[in-house]
Amino acid sequence: MIGRTGHSILLTVVDRLSRLTLIKKVAQKDSQEINKGLVELLGAIPKEFVHSITPDHGTEFLHLDEISERLGVTVYWPDPYSPEQRGTNENTNGLIREYFPKRTDIDNYTEQDVEHRQKQLNQRPRKVLNYETPYEVFFDKPLHLV
Repeated sequence: MIGRTGHSILLTVVDRLSRLTLIKKVAQKDSQEINKGLVELLGAIPKEFVHSITPDHGTEFLHLDEISERLGVTVYWPDPYSPEQRGTNENTNGLIREYFPKRTDIDNYTEQDVEHRQKQLNQRPRKVLNYETPYEVFFDKPLHLV
């Protein structure tokens, strides 16, 4: 997700089953920064949970083969101009836009701000999850929110 100035962006990773979302602020939209961010995000998840990546066709994802080999995951390329093939991610980006509206300068947010929004999103009950949160579904633990 690109911010207002086009410098910093938000890199998002969404688990298809639980809808658990990881968000990372990345300095710029280039393949080297994206790969570095993906390694950091996916490295935080046990390897047995990461099976595939389905990116869009942006030039920032040109070198995902390096990530595929390094992490042992398959990359599935959707057809060009077919956001419906990435529906979960597109829907999640819409939810993220509630916290970071279009034309928002991502440079103005700290890593802590981004992590806080990520936590809010993952503790938000979802209809598609039978009103459980992504956190509860992914970790198979109920949350006791007050």
